Amino acid sequence: MTTHDKAILTCALTGVLTDPKQHPVPVTPEQMAAEARDAFNAGASIMHVHLRSQEPGFGHMPSWDPEVAAAVCDAIRAACPGVIINLTTGILGKDISGPAACLRRVKPEIAACNAGTLNYLKLKADGSWAWPPMVFDNPVAKVQQFLDVMAETGTHPEFECFDVGILRSVGMYLGAGMVKGVPEVNLVMGVASGMPCDAELLALLPRYMPEGAVWQSTLIGRAEVWPVHQKTADLGGHLRTGLEDTFYRPDGSRAAGNGVLIDDLAACARRAGREVATPAEARAMLGLHAPVAA
Repeated sequence: MTTHDKAILTCALTGVLTDPKQHPVPVTPEQMAAEARDAFNAGASIMHVHLRSQEPGFGHMPSWDPEVAAAVCDAIRAACPGVIINLTTGILGKDISGPAACLRRVKPEIAACNAGTLNYLKLKADGSWAWPPMVFDNPVAKVQQFLDVMAETGTHPEFECFDVGILRSVGMYLGAGMVKGVPEVNLVMGVASGMPCDAELLALLPRYMPEGAVWQSTLIGRAEVWPVHQKTADLGGHLRTGLEDTFYRPDGSRAAGNGVLIDDLAACARRAGREVATPAEARAMLGLHAPVAA
């Protein structure tokens, strides 16, 4: 088996707004490190990191404090030797100074780069909005700002694609010279106003990717996401899950933590005849440079 036949597993440890009073999501550096260690031991070579407020009672709120970023990422790196950090950057509005400060402080090997704008909607069963309709605004000028900071910090962009048009835009960013290196796309499926979590749709999407792209899927939902994870593995894509994306295992039971979800994800890869990539193999596939020792 060549390196390129192997599957990179990413663990999305905690997410944006999930309330730790209601769900078993980590918040503190110690909790993030412990969850990352479980996921790392199960085969995850990349940790997708969201930052939370460390103030008591505010753990459900996001933080863009560079010192929080450093504490969380340092704890994860200490717990998981050789792990790859993938830092979130998603923010509403034009001001990217918070994410930019965290990128400069942490210098992650990978960061999310939201590749296009989406009406971010969800409807409740009674016909009312689950939250006020909002626009997740990612115009090209904002994408360019993030890419400039990532170029400065030596960070590889992972393009988050919530619909087919956003996926197609990534090829244009490459053609326009906005980004160099191995293009990586992340197919985000399951947001109510974005692409549905659908195995038949997934099978069509590789034809719309830039040539030579490495791709993975992020699947948001309950137990119904697992057949689509399997389709991703079968098609040669890379795999991501974690408490940001789901609380449910393939059998419908609730996950107690990230480690068991990554166990289930590794099983998808192996059913597809693929082994799980080590961090070193993941770096080779993504064109990353090994981190310089501090």
